[in-house]
Parts: sequence; structure tokens; C-alpha cells
Amino acid sequence: MAIKYSIGDIIQSKKQHPCGNDQWEVIRVGMDFKMKCLKCGRIVMLPREKFEKAVKKVLVAAHEATEDDV
Repeated sequence: MAIKYSIGDIIQSKKQHPCGNDQWEVIRVGMDFKMKCLKCGRIVMLPREKFEKAVKKVLVAAHEATEDDV
């Protein structure tokens, strides 16, 4: 079963970024995924297949974050 990712999701990757962080914000969804490192701000673009293999888990879903703010 495929996981649905949304813009604004905070994900944890299996491997760390060279800056030492493993948490990313999803900023583009589609055939390619774009994600932003939450520590250094670097933006990385990956094909969908590689992105799905790199994700360990979703820490904060985008719809949860907006519901908490209301």
C-alpha cells in the first residue's frame, strides 16, 4: 500500500544529510519530490521511486499541522 505524501509533510530519512540532520520538509510532490533540509535549508530533488526508498517515516503530516494551528 502506497503512502500518500503532501506538501508540508515533515519526514525522517533513512540516511543523514551531510549537515547531520535527517528531517526534511516536502515542498513538491509528483513524479519528482523536492524536499528541504530543516537544519541547513538545502533543497534536494529526487525521483519518486528513490524518495519512497529514502523515507523512514512521516513525523508530522501536513494536515495534522494545520489542524493544530486552528
